[in-house]
Amino acid sequence: MAQVIGIVAGEASGDLLASHLMEAIRKARPDVEFVGIGGPKMQSAGMRVLFPMEKLAVFGYVEVLRHYFELVGIRRKLRAYFLSNRPLLFIGVDAPDFNFGLEHALKKRGIPTIHYVSPSIWAWRGERIKKIRKAVTHMLALFPHEPRIYQDAGVPVTYVGHPLADLLPDEPDRAAMRELMRIPLKAKVFAFLPGSRQSEVRQLAALFIETAKIILQGMPDARFLVPLASRETRAIFEQALYDCKAEEMPFSLLFGHAQDAMIAADIVLVASGTATLECALLKRPMVITYRLNALTWRIMRRKSYLPYFGLPNVLLGRFVVPELMQADATPENLAQALLNLLNDRNAVADLEVIFSELHKTLRQNTAQKAADAVLSCLPP
Repeated sequence: MAQVIGIVAGEASGDLLASHLMEAIRKARPDVEFVGIGGPKMQSAGMRVLFPMEKLAVFGYVEVLRHYFELVGIRRKLRAYFLSNRPLLFIGVDAPDFNFGLEHALKKRGIPTIHYVSPSIWAWRGERIKKIRKAVTHMLALFPHEPRIYQDAGVPVTYVGHPLADLLPDEPDRAAMRELMRIPLKAKVFAFLPGSRQSEVRQLAALFIETAKIILQGMPDARFLVPLASRETRAIFEQALYDCKAEEMPFSLLFGHAQDAMIAADIVLVASGTATLECALLKRPMVITYRLNALTWRIMRRKSYLPYFGLPNVLLGRFVVPELMQADATPENLAQALLNLLNDRNAVADLEVIFSELHKTLRQNTAQKAADAVLSCLPP
């Protein structure tokens, strides 16, 4: 008879993390079944989905408020399901605002709860540590500076490294990728990553397209690769191309293949999030940007402790790559930042060295370390 582990991931990066964790757990416990919310990678790893992951992929205070009742309803139904069909334990993968409430309810009823991916309480909303202590039996931290925070707060924690550091190559082969994608080696290629959430692509699509227009004025042979996470986000970007009268521009829209696009690119324009770390581990120069609803942005800025948002800058404790956020994120500013960095060969070479060192730090055989921590919490 299968033993059940409850699991919830809220977006594409969590789907990837969870799928590798599930596979590592199953090697030791093939009798385990995973049930909850997940994306295509988790489903391929054998999970049973109760609600589609896209329902949780909402970011920002105002945006969450618009979907508040639907999100609360999903969480209430999940709580009732897991209390009626008690799992061995529950794993919340990122999505902290959704998962902590669910974890708290389950932990109170004696179900062990593991949270995979520490929220960025070192950057903003540090008061969440009190909620985490009540909700989480064990925290799995991806970054080396995080365990001390939880140890000081009395929360059991394991540093597991970042799985992308295990998965991505030390030296990506750009020439081979361009040959595979039929892109000339001498072409100037920009990868534009507007995020995996529909709300992100709605905010950023027109901005990215207008940025490309400016770049093409001085670099008419430039090409733009745009990996999109779903049919919905692709449709949003295609509509933006139509609205911006840019349908004839040299954009190549890809279904997924974000890593391929970054490897093939000379430089990357990327929405702040996990993709910025992915880009760093692939040793590509980048410009980081983001836009939010104005009220959400003001609230976040008041609660922020750090001067930077992009993960490479956060992890290295300094601005190693440019960030242009909110009002500073204009087509003119983004185009100028991209071209400045692209044309600075010394800066690009320095970034490759810096990102290689970061890669070594984060490579920890993450899936196995995380699985070992989960297995230690399972009954025999």
